[in-house]
Amino acid sequence: MDTNDQAILYYVHDPMCSWCWGFHKTWSQVETRLSRDHNLRVEYLLGGLAPDSNDPMPAALRSAIPNYWRRIQEHIPGTEFNYDFWEKCEPRRSTYPACRAVITAKRMDPRKEKDMILGIQQAYYLQAENPSDDSTLIEVAQRIGLNQTQFAKQLNSKTTNQLFDDQLTLTFKLGARSFPSLVLKVGQRLHQISFDYNSVEATISYIRRCL
Repeated sequence: MDTNDQAILYYVHDPMCSWCWGFHKTWSQVETRLSRDHNLRVEYLLGGLAPDSNDPMPAALRSAIPNYWRRIQEHIPGTEFNYDFWEKCEPRRSTYPACRAVITAKRMDPRKEKDMILGIQQAYYLQAENPSDDSTLIEVAQRIGLNQTQFAKQLNSKTTNQLFDDQLTLTFKLGARSFPSLVLKVGQRLHQISFDYNSVEATISYIRRCL
């Protein structure tokens, strides 16, 4: 089939978005189910929650985010968080490095895109490591089987930054303002897709209605 005839489902995310982490298990099952449909392809698109910053996270936000995590655990049972992060790390409001890491992994090996996303999430939410730090991202790259030296060289390169800017531009054009978001493109029409954090069937049903 000509790929131009396929509908595109954009999964708009940020690897350091806690709601994306909460949605991970349901989304993985949704994507597996959708992969059987040759009339539809899924594309990952980075939204970018917070730009580069070396400043410590403001105290008010540092206090608020653990409460967001607790709310996610109430809303999405089974979601795990390691609250030691807030004691072990020096948090920064900066997710762009993690976004560039996903782009770099995909450039090196397209099969590693989702491995990098999950690796960042696990480092952040389970292992209390800071993905705002390049050193953490380089370590994650090694864990998923990428060459550390090559990864470090590409992580902040001009090409990587341009690819990230392109994704941010497309995210804006699609009207995705929160993460995760699902945007379905059928021909020239865009559909903002409702989804259920806890239900594979309901999420697929929402998507099917717009195809």
